[in-house]
Amino acid sequence: MKNIIKKLCFLGLIAFCILPVLLLILNSVAFGWKWGELLPSMYSLRGWTVLFSEPQLIRAILTSIFIGIAVILLNFAIALPAARMLAFYTFKGKAWIETVLILPILIPSLAVVMGIHLAMIRLGLSDSIVGVILVHLLPTVPYSIKIFRAGFERLGEKWEEQVVTLGGSRGYAYYSVYFPRMLGSFRSVVFLVFVISLSQFALTAIIGGGNVLTLALLYFPFLDSVDTATIASFSLVFAMLPLGVIAIMEGLFFLLRPNKRLFRM
Repeated sequence: MKNIIKKLCFLGLIAFCILPVLLLILNSVAFGWKWGELLPSMYSLRGWTVLFSEPQLIRAILTSIFIGIAVILLNFAIALPAARMLAFYTFKGKAWIETVLILPILIPSLAVVMGIHLAMIRLGLSDSIVGVILVHLLPTVPYSIKIFRAGFERLGEKWEEQVVTLGGSRGYAYYSVYFPRMLGSFRSVVFLVFVISLSQFALTAIIGGGNVLTLALLYFPFLDSVDTATIASFSLVFAMLPLGVIAIMEGLFFLLRPNKRLFRM
């Protein structure tokens, strides 16, 4: 009986994940899907035709991928040392630092983005892709720090101490020990950071000033349309981008692996 319940729960979970995607696919090729019909009576690629006839689509996709990967790499550079410090050290003011790091999650980005915009103008970074990349760090870095901190706390400091005792550097400990054993944390950061960066509309519009065109800026105006086929087609492209970036980062992780045995652990 327990096995049957487990199988039913598993099938229900799969259906919960797959059915919305199937519905989007059907909507993207449906033509005149009327109320009461179980399946569309007619099919058409008109929604995809409208999507790919958008002249700025390729530019928006490439810009979104570039910004997303840049934000991911900067999150690695910022979050890894910060997470290690918070995981392994106890010092005065640590609670305050933890509070400050979580503030971007608690405070809406729009509440501070105008002040950031003024700072970007003074630095000459407004209306530029560099400014957009930097402002996307605001809603992503706190999540990265929390994910990496959990990974460091799970492994402990003993691995680093053993590497240093055997003559290795702390940087080598990062690469040879923590990286392969925290691969799950790296994957979580890649997915979460890219999805957050990809979906930023207001921050990108304000800091980018309309000069930096991402898929979010191109996509959201279509939500006012009553053309469900086009909206569904856009949604599928929007959902496939994170999978493509994950594949790119997986290839990078594979190339950077210290050795296959540790990489598979």
